[in-house]
Amino acid sequence: MNSHQSLIDVTILTGFKSAMLCFISAFVMALLVIPPVISFIKKNKLLDKPNARKEHTTPVPTMGGIAIAIGMLVSLAIWCPFPKTTAPISFFFALIGLIILGIYDDLKDLSAKYKFVVQFALAALISIAGLRINSFEGLLGLEQLPIQGQHLLTVMAIVGITNAFNLIDGIDGLAGSLGFMSLMVLGIFLTLAGDANTALIAFALAGSLMAFLYFNLNPARIFMGDTGSLLLGFVVGVLSVRFMQVNAVSANPVVPFSPVFSLSIVFIPVFDTLRVFATRMWNGRSPFHADKTHIHHLLTNQGFNHAFAARSICFLHALILLTAYWMKNVKQEIVLLVLLCIMLIGLAVLKNLGTAFKNKRLSIFQKPTL
Repeated sequence: MNSHQSLIDVTILTGFKSAMLCFISAFVMALLVIPPVISFIKKNKLLDKPNARKEHTTPVPTMGGIAIAIGMLVSLAIWCPFPKTTAPISFFFALIGLIILGIYDDLKDLSAKYKFVVQFALAALISIAGLRINSFEGLLGLEQLPIQGQHLLTVMAIVGITNAFNLIDGIDGLAGSLGFMSLMVLGIFLTLAGDANTALIAFALAGSLMAFLYFNLNPARIFMGDTGSLLLGFVVGVLSVRFMQVNAVSANPVVPFSPVFSLSIVFIPVFDTLRVFATRMWNGRSPFHADKTHIHHLLTNQGFNHAFAARSICFLHALILLTAYWMKNVKQEIVLLVLLCIMLIGLAVLKNLGTAFKNKRLSIFQKPTL
């Protein structure tokens, strides 16, 4: 027993050593690539121009996702010993397809239906390759799912998470910060669950994001664009599904039940997307009708600046993650209810912060006046 435990400990330590190298390599590569990407985008006038539904007031270079992808892929090419099997090949094929879709969307502003067709096809490829949600592990009384249900749920989850991150990318530093936090949790927990190779994907993308955030925090010098947000959401979605798979069969599971914990990793963007879509349909509008009702708009509409809004939402994200892990031994339905309550209370607080600061709002919280 002791020798077995020692072997597990050595494997985990080796995994984290590789993770650190992967993270640093991606960080350095992205940090080197972003400045020339900014110059190229400015030279070719590929700028994100302000309009009524956007928060920035001057044109800003976009497609920073290209640099994020380069940092991630170069780092993985150096450090990741993936076997030449169906699942990894399918994942990287889907990744390249999604990056191309994101670039084309940033350049041409594609219709939502075309983007959905490609996303569903790529998510289906991942599911067919064997990376699927197999079981709810007793959540709502559901255990092992039928194969058709596994495919359907996996595709819907990956596409949903991909677009949730795309939609929450509305202010400087928010999507990147939420994604960084989620990827670090996924990387650590995948390593602890015994899948250190897949965890390297999380650490590589997290390293690229950290470099990107240096240029993206308010005031942003570059946006990630759909190239970056679609890539970020897709990777987080796929790795969340993978964590559910490996945790369920691990000899030493990180959490007793993974469905609700995996949901906590993407809880804010997913909940916010569902809330906004439901509100739009309730008001007789298309769920895809662009407006300023997302969670970050609850703060910016009151006059708070991007930095304060992003930090507040990241604090809520951290609270949700810590609560989900702290309650890991509690019945899943109770944990889900607690997370919903935290989210609803958090939304109410964010929505009414303007009133609380009405007479004594600090200047560091306010948008700068032009």
